[in-house]
Amino acid sequence: MEKYPKDFQEFLTFFSTENDCWNYIFELRWPDGYSCPKCGSSKYWITDNKLIHCSECEYQGSITAGTIFHGTRKPLLLWFHIMWWVAAQKTGASAYNLMDFMGFGSYETAWTWLQKLRRAMVRTGRDKLSGDVEVDETYIGGIESGKGKQGRGAVTKTLVVVATE
Repeated sequence: MEKYPKDFQEFLTFFSTENDCWNYIFELRWPDGYSCPKCGSSKYWITDNKLIHCSECEYQGSITAGTIFHGTRKPLLLWFHIMWWVAAQKTGASAYNLMDFMGFGSYETAWTWLQKLRRAMVRTGRDKLSGDVEVDETYIGGIESGKGKQGRGAVTKTLVVVATE
């Protein structure tokens, strides 16, 4: 069973430092211990720059390579806080809310972060829902201007359907 905090207080305890976040990602990527992607060796050391250095073939890799964190200049701790915030929003997260909440300098930055997180939350190749499935729908898109059709027939509305087991 995966270790993950149940509430925000536990989250703050789990992830109070940058190292806590780094170690969590390391454990997720290599739950049975590190294995070098080049030679398969399990012998390694961590450089001052937090790169994993293979003792056998000298390969250096980052725990963020191939993840949404790849190439980021922001702390993992900030990423983890934003991920928690996005997941905790009952009505969804908008780039404007994220920009205000986290103090991003631009809407574009907040939008890009949200898009990365949304793409990461999609599980491709997932199993089909089975057993008791609950489905709900809603239309989003704001207030219609003019005398256009309201609700289901509105032109500027987007249908959102959610299903869960």
